[in-house]
Amino acid sequence: MPKSSPCVFPWSSLLLASLATLVVQSVLSSSYSSSSSSAYQRPAAAGGKRPGFMERTLVLLDVNTRSPIRVLNDNFLSLQLDPSIIKDGWLDFLSSKRLVTLARGLSPAFLRFGGKRTDFLQFNNQKNLAKFRGPGPDYYLKNYEDDIVRSDIALDKQKGCKLASHPDIMLELQREKAATTQLVLLKEQLSNIYSNITITARSLDKLYNFADCAGLHLILGLNALHRNPDNSWNTSSTLSLLKYSAGKKYNISWELGNEPNAYRSMVGRAVNSTQLAQDYTKLRTLLQSVRYYHRAHLYGPNAGRPRKNAILLLDGFMRNAGSVVDAVTWQHYYMDGRVNKVEDFLKTRLLDTLTEQITKVTKVVNTHTPGKKVWLGGLGPAWAGGISNLSDTYAAGFLWVNTLGMAAMQGIDVVLRHSFFDYGYTHLVDQHFNPLPDYWFSLVFKRLVGPRVLAVRVAGLQRKPQPGRVIRDKLRIYAHCTSYYNHNYVRGSITIYIINLHRSRKKIKLAGTLRNKTVHQYLLQPYGTDGLRAKHVQLNGEKLLMSDNETFPELKPKTLRAGRTIAMPPMTIGFYVIKNINAYMWKQLEQVFVVGRVLSCHCMKQLLMGNMKPGWVKPPDLSFSPDRLNLGQTWLSVH
Repeated sequence: MPKSSPCVFPWSSLLLASLATLVVQSVLSSSYSSSSSSAYQRPAAAGGKRPGFMERTLVLLDVNTRSPIRVLNDNFLSLQLDPSIIKDGWLDFLSSKRLVTLARGLSPAFLRFGGKRTDFLQFNNQKNLAKFRGPGPDYYLKNYEDDIVRSDIALDKQKGCKLASHPDIMLELQREKAATTQLVLLKEQLSNIYSNITITARSLDKLYNFADCAGLHLILGLNALHRNPDNSWNTSSTLSLLKYSAGKKYNISWELGNEPNAYRSMVGRAVNSTQLAQDYTKLRTLLQSVRYYHRAHLYGPNAGRPRKNAILLLDGFMRNAGSVVDAVTWQHYYMDGRVNKVEDFLKTRLLDTLTEQITKVTKVVNTHTPGKKVWLGGLGPAWAGGISNLSDTYAAGFLWVNTLGMAAMQGIDVVLRHSFFDYGYTHLVDQHFNPLPDYWFSLVFKRLVGPRVLAVRVAGLQRKPQPGRVIRDKLRIYAHCTSYYNHNYVRGSITIYIINLHRSRKKIKLAGTLRNKTVHQYLLQPYGTDGLRAKHVQLNGEKLLMSDNETFPELKPKTLRAGRTIAMPPMTIGFYVIKNINAYMWKQLEQVFVVGRVLSCHCMKQLLMGNMKPGWVKPPDLSFSPDRLNLGQTWLSVH
């Protein structure tokens, strides 16, 4: 029996569901048979000549609405915070109203607290407010620390979600301190030699308060390099942390270590896959021994880019401890921090590297634990913190949005973006608490894109390939059911997002099931004279700015009349919502009801019982319970 649209829930009325079974079978079969035969045939050129340039740029687009090809986690787009925020002092400002508001805009989501410095975290169960705070200029350090203490005391008096409005002078001093500390952190990263970071009970309180206020679920990374002389994992610090957080009833998930395949180059000590599997098994046992966390989720092993060493470690880990983790995590970064050209972000060969990496990882996972969820546990446009005025501009959005679409198509359950705030130049929010372009892309994605992934069918994307030349798509199209959390659209709507990497405008004609539907356009373009290096974004011509610390701008769509061709400007990203895509099913149901009034009660009862007349096509799994039959009889008596 054909399925109804994947973007809607089943009708509450059992009778409607039974009648829809018959209607959908005939309607969908006729719709798709006609669209497949006519919508995707490229018109032959007159006189046998090759079609002109404008004809080749017209793209016919349809979406298969019969069933989703993937169903993702509701927290598919999630966030990451780097532990360096403890060292540079920004952790103390996570209670900012504006920062919490921006994080809440991307909920529901996971918040992973981890990164390179995960394996240098040391938990200290005390409330000391100044001793472990990091360096700062002597002339203001004492007063600055006193201000932090007073702010913490004020927050402690609040009940529930603890939010603060920090004075401008306090934020300015913090930015100066962070700039100094960032130089130290960058030196550590480039030299691959890291110093320890102490996370106190007070630090954990602030981190959890931020996640809880923003509607994010915290995933806390534990230090896997805290080792005993025999190289086994030392659990003393972790046990103290678990007891403290359990006593505070913090709802936390856990992971152990970060890129274990790189430990030899970082600390001169390797942890092989067998040892890592034993460590994860020990951590699972430890969680089960703490009553509050006996059902807590555990993720790992956070392998690095799937090259030879990382793949070997992942293979051994999955063989020995694949059943211990709730999802398999790995990381991917597109380029190093030395790139300095916008064009680097537009290379289709670079965008396609993610597909190759996903294929490698999923092959290993499915070999040992078929069906296990795979997460992209750390994702950024560049490693080594990125580069200013490049990886934090509009140009980096091509990589980010393409990653979301490609990962969804290939079944990656969750993508964790590194980093939400503070770290380097790959973050979503800058140190003035202003959203950067990738934040606005993420916000529109969250508002419009749901977890059900649909298959896209296109024609006319590429010119005729030349012999010996690889042709790669510069027009990338993805489709999902529209987010259920968006109450502006009824269930049954579809969201299509398109990346145009061409230097010319491209036209997209909706065909098949999408033909003659009303479309809402959300076109995101760079704002200002900086072009692709812009740090501001405009939506349908309107610059996106926060109205105040707690109010987002209204995301106003532009309505395209039914049947109109979508015109994508060069080097832009657009989201398009096709409203109520399966409204035609309701029209067919209305016709069924009209015919039902004419039919005799006897005929309708025969239909409900499944005794079809000659000429009717009986669905193979159509069955009715006595309750459903009574419901049908009641409907007949009323009408």
